[in-house]
Amino acid sequence: MITPRLNLYLLVIMTVIGLLSSPSKSLRFELESGHTKCISEDIKSNSMTVGKYSIVNPHDSQPLPESHKLTVRVTSSYGNSYHYSERVESGQFAFTAAEAGDYMACFWAADHKPTVTLSVDFDWKTGVAAKDWSNVAKKGSVDVMEMELKKMYDTVISIQEEMNYLREREDEMQDLNTSTNVKMAWLSFLSIIVCLSVAGLQVWHLKTFFQKKKLI
Repeated sequence: MITPRLNLYLLVIMTVIGLLSSPSKSLRFELESGHTKCISEDIKSNSMTVGKYSIVNPHDSQPLPESHKLTVRVTSSYGNSYHYSERVESGQFAFTAAEAGDYMACFWAADHKPTVTLSVDFDWKTGVAAKDWSNVAKKGSVDVMEMELKKMYDTVISIQEEMNYLREREDEMQDLNTSTNVKMAWLSFLSIIVCLSVAGLQVWHLKTFFQKKKLI
């Protein structure tokens, strides 16, 4: 039996995790014909990501004009292509990131005269937010509380993985800063050597000049 104290405890945990994990929301942007707009997302390796996009119909009672078409490409920071659709009104993609880094979703609207402006709805989710919990909690097979606990557990795992990823990025930045400081120290040392060498050559040149002129 679930006690009121346990209910309160679970409610507090769910509230805290809900504050820590900000679910992604749908994004709407405008795109002129003949132009490109790219949206980036930092994704960890082995993370699930899903995306949906569609052109907003300016006239609900009529089909979209022929000019309202999109070409969409999703690539990783290494240049690998994960999704490509040409001249479509809507679409979706889903994949598991093979490498960590910034992933780019680029939208291109075909050139059209006169220029038209497209409104695009784009929803991009990664990690826990990309999971379809409605399919996990099938009717009559999974208890609601069990589903909530599983969701909380996966959220905690996702937060832990995110912290480990951020710690790895921090270590990389520290190594980069250390390497940069060492290089700057050597550059400063070489700069001092060059300056002293130039000063010595100038003194030697002036001394030789004055000796030739029999001034010293």
